[in-house]
Amino acid sequence: MPNALTIRGLTKTYANGVRALRGIDLDVPPGMFGLLGPNGAGKSTLMRTVATLQDPDAGTVTLGEIDVLRDKDATRRVLGYLPQDFGVYPHLDPLSLLDHFAVLKGIVDRGERKAMVEALLQRVNLWNVRKKRLGGFSGGMKQRFGIAQALLGAPRLVIVDEPTAGLDPEERTRFLNLLAEIGEQVVVVLSTHIVDDVADLCAQMAIIAGGQVLHRSEPREAIEAMRGKTWRKVIDKQDLEQHRERHTVISTRLVAGRTVIHVFDEHDPGHGFAAVDPDLEDVYFTTLRRAA
Repeated sequence: MPNALTIRGLTKTYANGVRALRGIDLDVPPGMFGLLGPNGAGKSTLMRTVATLQDPDAGTVTLGEIDVLRDKDATRRVLGYLPQDFGVYPHLDPLSLLDHFAVLKGIVDRGERKAMVEALLQRVNLWNVRKKRLGGFSGGMKQRFGIAQALLGAPRLVIVDEPTAGLDPEERTRFLNLLAEIGEQVVVVLSTHIVDDVADLCAQMAIIAGGQVLHRSEPREAIEAMRGKTWRKVIDKQDLEQHRERHTVISTRLVAGRTVIHVFDEHDPGHGFAAVDPDLEDVYFTTLRRAA
């Protein structure tokens, strides 16, 4: 594909000995792609590498015809990046700061820049607060401003790292809808540990842990593969360890004061377990348990 992101053999070991990436191979087509993994899985290292902010020890990354690691300037011209910790200048307003970012992006024509900045602020629903100081924005509003700066210059690749962490449900929904619109046209990599974000948005996904890709599929395919192998039971809390010794416990949660467990088993485990329709969370935790 002319606009696909291709990652081969990407490795990275930090000076303290932490092996953050261990031979990552990924093919990311245009559209929304979910990168799921726990904290410390290597997601942010991978995203920073693809965003040209750090070099790997080995491996290649290409975006269509662009060699990302060798031609960083060309990559940055077509890249939109919203990092996990996106800081803003609290005393500036979004109109001024976005115009400043547009200059840094190389958009020097004043008329073109003005039209682009105004269109983006309207697209992310910040036009009515364009003169308000960013220091007074909610977390969701700051994230929407972050997406606006990531979309400057009509990028071919957009990377968002843990974008919905800390957002309230309304802001999360608004933010995810905006990402979905963007993903209709370009490659959007959504790096997160929030399973629902990927389930709601992404046509393709990968699960990463320990710097390795553990699973790569369509979410619907992965869920269907778990059907008939996911079982549910309500137990007393003191019996949890006993069940962990006997079964592959995927997840536990408290519901109305009782402990509910999901287990993975190719066959009916009996003893009060009932089949349950699997979801992406079951896929995610089963994948992590198998790799542990």
